[in-house]
Amino acid sequence: MRQTLRILAGSSNPLLAEAIARRLGVPVSRMLLSRFSDGEVRVKIEESLRGMDAFVVQSTCSPVNEHVMELLIILDALRRASARRITCVIPYYGYARQDKKVKPREPVTARLVADLLQYAGANRILAVDLHAEQIQGFFNIPVDHLYARTLIADHLIQQGFHDQDVVVVSPDVGGVPRATALAEQLEAQLAIVAKRRPEPNKSEVLTVIGEVRGRTCVMIDDIIDTGGSIAAGAEALKRMGAEKVLACCTHAVLSGNAVDRLAVSPLEQVIVTDTIALPPEKRSPKINVLSVAPLLAEAIDRIHRDASVSELFQPYL
Repeated sequence: MRQTLRILAGSSNPLLAEAIARRLGVPVSRMLLSRFSDGEVRVKIEESLRGMDAFVVQSTCSPVNEHVMELLIILDALRRASARRITCVIPYYGYARQDKKVKPREPVTARLVADLLQYAGANRILAVDLHAEQIQGFFNIPVDHLYARTLIADHLIQQGFHDQDVVVVSPDVGGVPRATALAEQLEAQLAIVAKRRPEPNKSEVLTVIGEVRGRTCVMIDDIIDTGGSIAAGAEALKRMGAEKVLACCTHAVLSGNAVDRLAVSPLEQVIVTDTIALPPEKRSPKINVLSVAPLLAEAIDRIHRDASVSELFQPYL
C-alpha cells in the first residue's frame, strides 16, 4: 500500500522527518539541498517521483524566509517531476500571526503564504496548531489541521495533572477555546489572563479571571516566542496564590533571550513539541520536548490511504 508513499525533508527539521519516515516504514527520499554562491536555494530530487504521493516535511521557522523559499522551490521541483499528489507537512506555519488586517495598510501574511504554496504546486496541507483556525480558509485546497493538545493532555495526565485542583489558564482572551478544550480533557477548571499588547512581542498583564489560589496552574498557548507573556502570566498567577505553574506551548520559537527568561521565571516546567527543532543552546532543564512524529505519521498514513484524519480527534471534538 505504501509503495507510492514518499517522504521528503526540508532543512528546517530533518530529524522530525526521519522520525516520521521510520514510523511509516519508508526511507526519506534522496534530495540535494544546497546554495549557489550568491545564496540562492538549489534543489535537486535524486530519485523518480513520477506518480508518487509525496509529503514534504518543512516547518517555516527561523530563518523563516529561507525555509519558506526552500519549501516553494521543493514544491516546484515535485510538480515538474510529475508527482501524483504533493502534500505540504508544515508542523509550524510561519507568518501566521498576521492573519487579519487590524490597522490600515497592514498585510495579511498568512494568506500570502497560503497563496504562494498553492501556486508553487501544493495539493494539500497538513499542519499542527495553526495560530488561528481561520487560516484554513485561506487555502483553496484541503487542509488537515492537527491538534498537539492531545499529546500534551496525555503527558499531563501521566504526570498526575488531571483533577479539580488543576486550573488550565489561557494567557489571553484569544486563547480561551484552546484552553477550554484542554481543561475538558483534564477535567480541570479554567482561568484567563487578561492583558494588553502595546506593541508586537510585548504584553502587560492586567488581571487574572478565575480562582487559582492553592492550585496547580497549566498555561496553554500555541507559540512561545520571547517568553515574555508566559513569564509575566506565571508571575501574576503566583502573586494570586497559585501553588505551582506549568506552561504548555506547541511551537517553541524561543527567540532572543527567551530561554534565560523562562529559566528565572516561576514556571516549574515548560512543555513544548518538536514542530520546531531545538538546537542545544535553546535547551534547558525546564523545557520538556514531546514529539509530534507519531501524530504526523498517523495522519500521513490516513491521507495516503484516503482514510479519515478527523477520527484521530473524535474523542476530543
